[in-house]
Amino acid sequence: MTIVLDGSSLTIEKLVQIARDGEKVELHPDALERIKACREMLEEKIRAHEIMYGINTGIGEFSEVVLTDEQVMQFQRYLIYNHAAGIGDPVPIEHVRAALASRINVHAHGNSGCRPEITLTMVEMLNKGVTPVVCQKGSVGACGDLAPMAQMALLLMGEGEAWYQGERLPGKVAMDRAGIAIPDLQARDGLAAINGSNLLTAMSALHLYDMNRWLKQAEIACAMSLEALLANLKPYDVRLHELRGFPGAIRSAKAIMKCIEGSDLTTGKMKTKVQDAYSMRSSPQVIGAAHDAIAFARIQVETELNGVGDNPIFLPEYKLTLTGANFQGSPVSLPMDMAGAAITMVCVLSERRLNRLTNPALSVGLPAFLTKGAGMFSGMMLSQYTADMLIVEQRILSMPASIQSIPAAADQEDFVSMGMNTALKNGQILENAYGVLGIEFMAAAQALDFRDFQPGRGVQKAREVIRRYVAHLDEDRPLYPDHNTMKELVRRGEILDEVEKEIGSLE
Repeated sequence: MTIVLDGSSLTIEKLVQIARDGEKVELHPDALERIKACREMLEEKIRAHEIMYGINTGIGEFSEVVLTDEQVMQFQRYLIYNHAAGIGDPVPIEHVRAALASRINVHAHGNSGCRPEITLTMVEMLNKGVTPVVCQKGSVGACGDLAPMAQMALLLMGEGEAWYQGERLPGKVAMDRAGIAIPDLQARDGLAAINGSNLLTAMSALHLYDMNRWLKQAEIACAMSLEALLANLKPYDVRLHELRGFPGAIRSAKAIMKCIEGSDLTTGKMKTKVQDAYSMRSSPQVIGAAHDAIAFARIQVETELNGVGDNPIFLPEYKLTLTGANFQGSPVSLPMDMAGAAITMVCVLSERRLNRLTNPALSVGLPAFLTKGAGMFSGMMLSQYTADMLIVEQRILSMPASIQSIPAAADQEDFVSMGMNTALKNGQILENAYGVLGIEFMAAAQALDFRDFQPGRGVQKAREVIRRYVAHLDEDRPLYPDHNTMKELVRRGEILDEVEKEIGSLE
């Protein structure tokens, strides 16, 4: 179903559909009228020679330089040229598609001042599968994602590069093959295409979608480990968490117990400890804190997706131009720094349960390192090494980027969000998180194979899915294929999908 972009109703889930599933988009008719009205006002001001930043002045340190009428017509082209200054490998196509949709949604408010042709061309690019080639690095997350957005804007002039039907092509060739007319750039058009934190916000939106699914899988893995370790289940009674009041912990306790429902462990007939270690009984509080962090970040990101992130901003109803800093990425980078740290925190918790599964002094009767041939075999001893390495890297990456500002543009831009660094490192944190959780899943399935009781319905289904791809570790074998298989299994969320089919949603 076509997604209508109206400036106010873009959700993370809709953005995922556009970015990953190739869903078509449409500009709301009211939005198109707002864009036209704003442009008419702007052109009146240009004819009246009203001084407006980035239209008839330079930008940054050159904002006091007033341009001639002839320069106004050429300035937007040079603006895009000099800002297309990134470096590195191409940004994934899904991130660029999400950024284009985000930028269209900014324009839909009718406060950006560009010609309608600019916005409508972006719509066509999404719908016909022309995706600009954009370097990963170069944005400091203030004045917007200028370097990557400028590479996108090159296509509006028939320049740059683009992906089209699986090929990397010159921008003009891609646009011609797709049958998209080149709108070129007139006054204001270039700056209106680039002056917002749209790429870092789009990446953050996709990351939040993945983080939520990953946390639900962390609860399934936790439930598996708890069963394998014969946990005392009192700490997961939802009434305990309702008394404290944190929504995330309440949600997490419910999800864990939903996975364990139907287990022999819930009957109270099996001997358990009076009180388990923190890595077991604190799981709802810790995973719940991550849920709450993700929920706050979601509010911030969806606010940005539906806000006017631009500069200057035009208010047609007041015939007014306002210059400010609505491009500043800090409202997104700060909560997304926290979101990345939250995923790392839950990975640390996962590794501590992995340790208990493999350590014979802590595993409540499980064989050492989950192998019957301990001594001759080492079982999953080295799996913990791998998880530990991934977590140390995550800890390094969890240093906030939002406090790392380095002044630029001759100190005119003397505080920036570094939000692109946040987005890039969150991608790496998630990449490692898939591996850490995959290893816990593998160990928990191995441990449950040694237990002789009926596990919960959700836990049993998760073990069945794992066993489709990774066999029981009877004798030592190279584990890297199993680790990578489990990592990919977690990434695509097959365990989660199958468990939710079996027992219902974990949200």
